[in-house]
Amino acid sequence: MKIYTKHSKQILPISLEKAWEFLSDPQNLKVITPDYMGFNILSGADRPMFPGQIIQYIVTPIAGIKTTWVTEITHVKHLEYFVDEQRFGPYALWHHKHFIREIEGGVEMEDIIDYKLPLGFLGELVQPFLVAPKLEEIFDYRAKKLTELFGEYKKANPAEGVLKQDILN
Repeated sequence: MKIYTKHSKQILPISLEKAWEFLSDPQNLKVITPDYMGFNILSGADRPMFPGQIIQYIVTPIAGIKTTWVTEITHVKHLEYFVDEQRFGPYALWHHKHFIREIEGGVEMEDIIDYKLPLGFLGELVQPFLVAPKLEEIFDYRAKKLTELFGEYKKANPAEGVLKQDILN
């Protein structure tokens, strides 16, 4: 059983409160998801995030194949983090931690996703050339969309990274 980790960071020039307001509203997930994914919320996104919230949606991740995805918001700490876990969907395991923290001139958003693919060995075979690149593409889109919505962070120190994404195995 192989569990993979996707780690991503992005810095935006907005307040902690504004970042939290946007990120903790489940309706905004559609805004930062590529259109070709066919993302459509079916239920559960009618109020701000809370522990125990179940959100159901349809997504088309690969080759036009629609799938229902059901997630539960398991943990929420106001202005700090929230966690969503897949209850039903395309992964054997999906555990997504969203952290935000205030920094000078903005916020740093950090995502850590631990996931396991279905189909055992076959799932592991498609990870490096199908799943990992697709997750990278989705997070690249999200980073560009968030920058479009909120502006580009002006680095205080040129050595700081505005966006860092790695697939860790």
